[in-house]
Amino acid sequence: MTIQFSSLSEFLQMGNYTFHVWMVYLLFTIFITYNLLAPRLQRRQFIREQKRRAARDAELAARQDNRSQS
Repeated sequence: MTIQFSSLSEFLQMGNYTFHVWMVYLLFTIFITYNLLAPRLQRRQFIREQKRRAARDAELAARQDNRSQS
């Protein structure tokens, strides 16, 4: 395996394709980061929503029990 660039600055410049190459790297990084974080954030939101609904249902059940006992 041989190195195609003679220096680090030549590697960073990528010939005449600097902007395109680094934009692809940037978009890839954004895409991967989103795909790793989005499910975790959605799961947290789902759990919060389920806890909120459970608390609301418990409160409604308690109110109905109080009304039926009165």
